[in-house]
Amino acid sequence: MALADVLKAVWARPVVHLLCLLPLILLVIGAFGDALGANPVEKLTHETGQWALRLLLVTLALSPLRQWTGQAAWIRFRRAVGLYSYFYCCCHFAIWFVADHSLDLADMFEDVIKRPYIALGFSAFLLLLPLAVTSNRAMIRRLGRRWKDLHQLVYAILLLAILHFLWLVKADYLEPSIYAIIAVILLLHRIGPIKRLKLKSFKAAR
Repeated sequence: MALADVLKAVWARPVVHLLCLLPLILLVIGAFGDALGANPVEKLTHETGQWALRLLLVTLALSPLRQWTGQAAWIRFRRAVGLYSYFYCCCHFAIWFVADHSLDLADMFEDVIKRPYIALGFSAFLLLLPLAVTSNRAMIRRLGRRWKDLHQLVYAILLLAILHFLWLVKADYLEPSIYAIIAVILLLHRIGPIKRLKLKSFKAAR
């Protein structure tokens, strides 16, 4: 079966939803099966945060995939994957808020102010909220061109999330470094077409 047929298949969307939910399913199974190690809360917090970042990278990779493969159907999964990224981010925040701060807002904000890496992650979480709220077609129509400008925030969010992860790890920087390299590639791909367009416009003006 050709790639175009797979991407456009009726079952493609359910498979994407299942793949995005699979990490959560495995974490729930692990929690009930006492298989999350000596500190299950820490494991849940870290895993949900990492999956939020991974799915954010996948979301941003779908546009380059469309250009590299010539298959526009990649874009039909972008909204779903982006919302799952936000979902895991909410899980990450909720576990930290409940486990570390017992739903105490004052204690939480004190922690945000005191620890810079938490401030970075919390900022990314807050910036993701308007993107999630405006991801539906009704908001796209209502905001018009401003919608695209608003959703450029995703690159700042990605930077904050990677810095949050890099600051958090104590010794092994391999995984966050890989994410950082992927983020740079995606950002360069985003900037590249803009530069080429400006160069063509400059040459045409001459």
